[in-house]
Amino acid sequence: MGRRRCQPTGVTSSPMKRLGVAAALVDDVLLPGDVGVQDGRVVEVGLPAGQSGLAVAGLVDLQVNGYAGVDFLTDGVGGWVEAARAMARAGVTAFVANLITAPEPMTLAALRTATEVSATMPADAAQLLGVHLEGPFLSPVKAGTHPVEHLRPPDAKLLERLLGAGPVVAVTLAPELPGALDLVTLLRSRGVLVSLGHSDATAEQADAGFDAGARAVTHVFNAMSTPTARAAGLAGAALGREDVAVQMICDGVHLSPETARLVIAAAADRFVLVTDALSAAGAGDGRHRLGPVEVLVADGQARRADGTLAGSVLSMAAALRRAVEAGATVGQAVAAATVRPALLVGRADLGRLRPGAAADITVLHDTFDVLQTYRAGEPVG
Repeated sequence: MGRRRCQPTGVTSSPMKRLGVAAALVDDVLLPGDVGVQDGRVVEVGLPAGQSGLAVAGLVDLQVNGYAGVDFLTDGVGGWVEAARAMARAGVTAFVANLITAPEPMTLAALRTATEVSATMPADAAQLLGVHLEGPFLSPVKAGTHPVEHLRPPDAKLLERLLGAGPVVAVTLAPELPGALDLVTLLRSRGVLVSLGHSDATAEQADAGFDAGARAVTHVFNAMSTPTARAAGLAGAALGREDVAVQMICDGVHLSPETARLVIAAAADRFVLVTDALSAAGAGDGRHRLGPVEVLVADGQARRADGTLAGSVLSMAAALRRAVEAGATVGQAVAAATVRPALLVGRADLGRLRPGAAADITVLHDTFDVLQTYRAGEPVG
């Protein structure tokens, strides 16, 4: 594959700019040479190589509870914007805000904040794609860090109130709960991604959820039934199905390197990297909030007072590096952090670097450190 160009139509308002990179991952192919951008779009690849760096499509994170000291459940518009700016500097160009189980008024308020943020996000910040409701229709047996007192049985009226309050694009639920499959059907009719998680489902119950329309599993192996010799559980059912996206927190804490290797081997073209980052990500150790939960972060691990894992301090760039260390090719890892998550939430316009695509681009060092992020062709940070 050599030099490729997309000729813009009409009159352009600015000259083409080169990013100065040595190579780019273009349609899953490593292409030596620089990238040219113009008027917010990629117009040419394979130009004479720049100095250094690998250009990839901007990273997309489907599960972010907060960032840089900001908690999405409890902070206002200004905090969300500052978190999105910090994520952009860390290589993320689009994200889904994650809301864990909380009192209904708190969740409704956060959803209204998301609506306002969607209309006001500045150009130098990561784009908000919507909200992921991780609860409240979860199993108390596998609640993890979710406050058990705020979990609810599947309830269509409650779900309708939540959907009506803000831009919900994804919901995690436990398929074994009575009435859960009816909610899967309702959510799929609204175009909302359904993911199974925080669940003690048998493989048969998991398959019923997937057959009803669930298309993903939330942070595989964490807070869910796992395989034994004669019972696959939710994790085993998800890994064994070719039609299920397998989301994983590849931070060396939620999954051991060996388990991450297993996930990548079993779901090579289906695994999706997420961070499950909370406010401590990009902010350092200490006491932080995850909605109604107090979290202590020390030595890169976020836990409740009882020792339960409570999100992560992972960055998407670090997740890429760990995935490659666990056996993924660079192309597999980048796809798991760009095009695959974008497609899961219906954004086929994001996640690819090619002529004609939006110039949301992350430039990586060969260590996967972020050298520069571009939003619509303009550098951020």
